[in-house]
Amino acid sequence: MSSSFSVSQERKLVTALPGPRSIALQERRVRAVSAGAGTLANIYMDHGAGAILVDVDGNQIIDLGCGIGVTTIGHAHPEVAAAAAAQAGKLTHTLFTVTPYENYVRVAEKLAEITPGDFEKHSILVNTGAEAVENAVKIARKYTGRRAIVSLDHAFHGRTNLTMAMTYRPWPERVGMGPFPGEIYSVPTSYPYQDGLSGEEAAEKTIDYIQTHIGASEIAAFFVEPIQGDGGIVIPAPGYFKRLSEFCTENGIVFVSDEIQAGIARTGAWYGIEHHGVVPDLVTTAKGIAGGFPLAAVTGRAEIMDAVQPGGIGGTFGGNPVSTAAALAVFDIIERDNLIDEAKRVEKALWARIGDWADKFDIVGDVRGKGAMFGVELVHPGTKKPFPEALAFVLKHATTNGVIALDAGSWDSVLRIMPSVVISEALIDDAASVLEEAFTLFQAAQQ
Repeated sequence: MSSSFSVSQERKLVTALPGPRSIALQERRVRAVSAGAGTLANIYMDHGAGAILVDVDGNQIIDLGCGIGVTTIGHAHPEVAAAAAAQAGKLTHTLFTVTPYENYVRVAEKLAEITPGDFEKHSILVNTGAEAVENAVKIARKYTGRRAIVSLDHAFHGRTNLTMAMTYRPWPERVGMGPFPGEIYSVPTSYPYQDGLSGEEAAEKTIDYIQTHIGASEIAAFFVEPIQGDGGIVIPAPGYFKRLSEFCTENGIVFVSDEIQAGIARTGAWYGIEHHGVVPDLVTTAKGIAGGFPLAAVTGRAEIMDAVQPGGIGGTFGGNPVSTAAALAVFDIIERDNLIDEAKRVEKALWARIGDWADKFDIVGDVRGKGAMFGVELVHPGTKKPFPEALAFVLKHATTNGVIALDAGSWDSVLRIMPSVVISEALIDDAASVLEEAFTLFQAAQQ
């Protein structure tokens, strides 16, 4: 597989991490960049290909994070780069709502094709996942004439003022940032490892909370993540979303699947909600859609999307010509190279390599995942109590040994593994060995 990439698909360390050039860049960074833009690992990257990043000191690092799920098809895919460069040489901007262009229309047509549901669908293109969520809120409120918005416990929907209100945990996203908009409610979710409930039992708990605390007739939209990313790769039990979707239909609530992290082939389907057998009214898309270029979308039932008056939604850079050209290349690559099947291959390889970690390591409580989206929940041995100190140790050990993984979970206790779907089994094995070494070292230090 490595012969098809411009960088050999192997971990290779030529300096300590961070290396001298990264250390020098970090010194410059603290003098110029806000401390609020915190960083997981102060290792500065120069280029990459496939599942490997190369830092400014020449170290080759296994990337299990993909910039939080963005480079699903691999780093710096040459066809995406070529499509973007060709478009940049023709037209970089006009603003679609002033003088439109074909790329925007083509992306919207493709989204109508790949999102769940066989009804007529329309889209709006924006820049970021948070912006997509905000527009979905606006659209649902305009369509229903209602104001209340519901999201699930452990949800993450963004860092704007509105989407922070929809995000579950206060630290670090929300502390000191208020006041936040009203009529935003967080309701109990299905968390099989922690609550032990069936999907139907968890759904009734969610519905009861809505009925007793909010009132179904007040709700414009119910936002769900089919797999909660920042929340800890929480995958609700079977039947949970089916019942919630039925409840929304019965009560005139717009059911929104936030696919910003789980969408675009990452989970072994175009969209994560497909695994639950549910067709949402609206879908938000971002991250993996354009191979690293800023692009996001809201797609859904035409009658809902068209409820907003002309000029009510949009933005200067939304659906930029270069980003949409990149997205069209991404769609082509996913289909031509069968990357949805590649995500299934990665899932099988991860289960085979790390699926027994809860049996092998006392600090591992649960391993769960779908496609190239896995979580490893770290707990105090013999309990289900979150163990954030263990995760901090594991991540530090991983980064200093050339593996980039992510933190997740409302208690910062879930190791998040989200590699490119083109990652090889050899890289999965190597990265897993580094993580296993971290588990072993931490457990030994606790004894």
